[in-house]
Amino acid sequence: MAASALLALSTLTANASIIVDLELQLLADISGSVDSTEYALQLQGYADAFKSTSVHNAITSGANGGIAVQYIEWSSNQAVQLNWTLINSAASSNAFANLLAGLSRAAGLGSSTGIGSAINFGKDLFASNGFTSARQVMDVSGDGTNNTGTAPATARNAALAAGVDTINGITIGTVGLEAYYTDNVIGGVNAFQIHADTFSDFTAGIERKLVS
Repeated sequence: MAASALLALSTLTANASIIVDLELQLLADISGSVDSTEYALQLQGYADAFKSTSVHNAITSGANGGIAVQYIEWSSNQAVQLNWTLINSAASSNAFANLLAGLSRAAGLGSSTGIGSAINFGKDLFASNGFTSARQVMDVSGDGTNNTGTAPATARNAALAAGVDTINGITIGTVGLEAYYTDNVIGGVNAFQIHADTFSDFTAGIERKLVS
């Protein structure tokens, strides 16, 4: 029933613009360097965050009482795994979390790390998503530096110029990657970068973004 409700909400967005407090795009690295443990770290971290009571309270206490979320996986190429979904209650947040937890890793995207290309792909998906908000935010998680496609800093600057308000970074696994993300990936209003070694670290970072 929860999945059916989410599908109905997603269908509704195609027919009308829904006003929310935040449009949040989650971009998860699944390149060749991301092993099964790191993949689970990202996916479970996101799912756990959307099951958090503090996140539920933050979402529903906004001026419009809801947010829109999209989940994308990327490597050399990109795939939308969960399209824009309205979350405006604990039930819809938990349902989204369950959908995340049930996903399988996107196939056929290549093995290189295209951070800039992922940002370019994501920025074009806000304009016609059926939602309107004061904040458009990308959260980019990954375990390596860019080695294919558009340079991340170039893509970041283009996304901010196109109207994305904030690009945050969550690094996983690789020690020292934080500085690279700070210099080349994050930007915009109140942008932050964190490093996550555990599920709880990753979950805490997403909660920080959603509650702030």
